[in-house]
Amino acid sequence: MSYIMGFVAAVPEGNKEAYRKHAADAFPIFKDHGVTRLVEAWEEDVPEGELTDLRKAVKAEPGEKIVFSWMEFPSQEVARAMDEKMQSDPRMQEMGETMPFDGKRMIFGGFETVSDVGAAAGTGYVNGMVAAAPDKGREKYAAFAKRMAEVFQDHGATRLLDAWGVDVPVGKVTDFQSAVQAKEDEAIAFGLVEWPSKAVSDAGWEKMMADERMQGGEMPFDGKRMIFGGFSPLLDLS
Repeated sequence: MSYIMGFVAAVPEGNKEAYRKHAADAFPIFKDHGVTRLVEAWEEDVPEGELTDLRKAVKAEPGEKIVFSWMEFPSQEVARAMDEKMQSDPRMQEMGETMPFDGKRMIFGGFETVSDVGAAAGTGYVNGMVAAAPDKGREKYAAFAKRMAEVFQDHGATRLLDAWGVDVPVGKVTDFQSAVQAKEDEAIAFGLVEWPSKAVSDAGWEKMMADERMQGGEMPFDGKRMIFGGFSPLLDLS
């Protein structure tokens, strides 16, 4: 089963190019350890929420932008092996000392893919989301994701990936659980939609709001605590 490591970080707006270069320089290391794709996407449309939002999730400060990113692996076993090997990789230790953002506020976790529809061949725009779902509701969530993928594709999306948290650590400062106010009996869901461009995304969402398939039905997670946003890719490497 394919596996995703998902990340959300707050990066000073003036460090945009430094962040892009840092991630690009790190990719050969990741690739050596089994990563098949890395996408780093920069905030374009991140709304503020009453309960939760992506900015609150990483305690973003004024002048910081949100980065939504993920790494893809063939399996969880490959990801675990990478994590172990990278602890002793001197290249990674050096990269860790020169991060152009506050790594202590970054949130991250590992997710098993439950639905992956479409082609992962580059993207012009990304919608990313994180939600809390009942920990016994994985199958229900997967069925919902696959049903929604058909609607999104009909309105221009090129790929929809939804994944279920299986290795989501609790952090001292920030983490995915607090980001969505997850309860003890809830798991973390991580999802993304890839589009050819922001214009196609905007048009697609407008059409979907009028699509009867989007109306009614119970969501398998608490939408009021979901965090989400729109992002333009800085890097898309494979």
